[in-house]
Amino acid sequence: MKLNIKILFVFVVISSDIYAQEREIRGVVTIFDSIPLIGVNVKAKNTKQVVITDSLGRFSISCVLPDVLNVSAKGFFTQKARLTTNIKFAAVNLRLKPVAKRKEYDIGYGHISEKDKLYAISMVDEDDMNFSQYLNVFDIISGRFPGVVVENGKIQVRGEKSFTLPTPALIVLDGVTVDPGMLESLPTSQIKSINIIKDAGGSIYGVQGANGVVLIETKPY
Repeated sequence: MKLNIKILFVFVVISSDIYAQEREIRGVVTIFDSIPLIGVNVKAKNTKQVVITDSLGRFSISCVLPDVLNVSAKGFFTQKARLTTNIKFAAVNLRLKPVAKRKEYDIGYGHISEKDKLYAISMVDEDDMNFSQYLNVFDIISGRFPGVVVENGKIQVRGEKSFTLPTPALIVLDGVTVDPGMLESLPTSQIKSINIIKDAGGSIYGVQGANGVVLIETKPY
């Protein structure tokens, strides 16, 4: 009888090890559902590993599934993300902490004050309009955002007239920088939201964002 109990105990221990799977999990950390955050701390509860998000808000971390990610950054509420054994990608959206005096946000490469943010970011999403009724992304953007001009398949966020050739805005699709030509083949029915960032807001993408940024988020499959 004692022998059977020992065999059962060993079986339970082995079974628990099978369900605890160590895997490399990739993910992204954003704010406002689409703007990537750089330098965010991501810690796995089981492995104790800590990593920092890159310039596109992405990270890769070793986890023993199921696991819990602790995502934190100065100026933001800490977010916990529970990972199941069948998880493939972790998307975490942080929320800003309210500051009584002056609100400054640790976003991307620099700080954006609340005043600058309000003038820098314009947004439309699927709740505002039916994107599928348009032929392409350029038709959606054209004439909808103040100071944004679409010419010859290129988007100019500031819309300023110059004798020199204008530099198009940076296009970021689901956190990845893409060529404007890709927008021609993007089905409008798959678009979730479009954000336009200009002026001080573009500094979160460094030099590339100096001419404005067009952030496009698509619906999950």
